[in-house]
Amino acid sequence: MDTNTLRKYATDINAFYMKNRRMPSYSEMLDIFDLRSKNAVFKRIASIVKKGFLEKDQKGKLLPKRLIKPLRLLGSVSAGFPSPAEEELQDVMSLEDYLITNPQSTYLLKVEGDSMIKAGIHHGDLILVEKNRTPKTGDIVIAQVDNEWTVKYFEQKGKRVFLKAANEKYPTIIPTQELVIAGVAIASIRKYK
Repeated sequence: MDTNTLRKYATDINAFYMKNRRMPSYSEMLDIFDLRSKNAVFKRIASIVKKGFLEKDQKGKLLPKRLIKPLRLLGSVSAGFPSPAEEELQDVMSLEDYLITNPQSTYLLKVEGDSMIKAGIHHGDLILVEKNRTPKTGDIVIAQVDNEWTVKYFEQKGKRVFLKAANEKYPTIIPTQELVIAGVAIASIRKYK
């Protein structure tokens, strides 16, 4: 099968993913590919993965390759005093490539509350979290403390661990029974409009 056809099928699968927030099942791919056999779907997926348009994780689960097209990087802008700026194409970059280094271990969470507001994380923001990363002091972590989940700054002094809010209205959390670090926040995403 030619490359353009395989690319089109990968685009159709990514469109399904964006609409449904999940990859299609093999039964659903029968319709996408206009096939009658799941074995034929399996072969088609193998061809698409071989061409690099989709990928599989360590367990063989199908993953979208690239959801966001690269955007033009036009330069920089001053956040201090105004300075002359010229729009000049410097490069292109994908937000996925910029933000995510380990796709299989990365997920999103929606923030509720204002305990991290001075860290720039507001109610309703999305945070990008990487699991299996060892936290260090100063990292923002997703933690289960005594059976409740929270997002806080991680601080360690010797063997003692503290979880600190970025809002003085909230006390420092000192786990008394159990602490499970589920991941380290690597980015915060806010939509303005």
